[in-house]
Amino acid sequence: MTGSFPRPGADPFTERTPRVVAARKLTRRAERDKTGRFLAEGANAVEAALAGGTVHELFVTERAAAQHTELVEAARAAGVGVSLITERAASGLSETVTPQGIAAVCSTVDRPLETAVTPGARLVVVLVDVADPGNAGTVIRVADAAGADAVVLAGDTVDPHNGKCVRAAAGSLFHLPVARVRDVPAALAACSAAGLRTFAAHGYADAELDRVDLAGPTAWVFGNEAHGLPADVLARTDLAVRIPLYGKAESLNLATAAAVCVYTSAMVARR
Repeated sequence: MTGSFPRPGADPFTERTPRVVAARKLTRRAERDKTGRFLAEGANAVEAALAGGTVHELFVTERAAAQHTELVEAARAAGVGVSLITERAASGLSETVTPQGIAAVCSTVDRPLETAVTPGARLVVVLVDVADPGNAGTVIRVADAAGADAVVLAGDTVDPHNGKCVRAAAGSLFHLPVARVRDVPAALAACSAAGLRTFAAHGYADAELDRVDLAGPTAWVFGNEAHGLPADVLARTDLAVRIPLYGKAESLNLATAAAVCVYTSAMVARR
């Protein structure tokens, strides 16, 4: 495997090597915001990042390099530096119990709201004050799978470059435009200006999902896991919609509700 690395015969980087130390700092949001870079861990995320041309450096253990020779060669072909690291260094770059041993330093992917949500969009997902990175990443993955045009993270929503969010998105973070904006009214106004009708997912809404006309361009708006959407945000959307519950469950979690709503819109649009 030695020939796959730009420094033949060199010892692997350890957890104390300056480049590994610098990469490790990217697990903190302040460092990501400061540098405009983040860590994408795991083969799926690394493959998508390489395809998107956002990778600055690839760190890989000997074990992972043997398992993912195509990714290592793809990185080298793209002019990306490939650095062999020890298993201990890989643990330091990972936020999981069992690291895959492959991680990439990437440019952050979020873009301005006005370039993410544009006229002609048919399906957009807006997350408002979503706190759990796993939920945010899963919804980004759902939006990607459903063919959405963009995802907007509004208000106090978690950083999409958070390690848990990146892993939950399973590569989808690199597939579709993602925008971050603190101003929730601005996010909703951008959707309306692009010709999208805004639907708020709300458990106490009068309108039920199976009775709503979803044929036109749609923006789905989802709120915080514990508190849902604030009244002022609900008032700014075109319609509040609830998913009918036919069994005895009290509610659906955020990611499941998003999957149901977004896929319902996607399937209606493709009939």
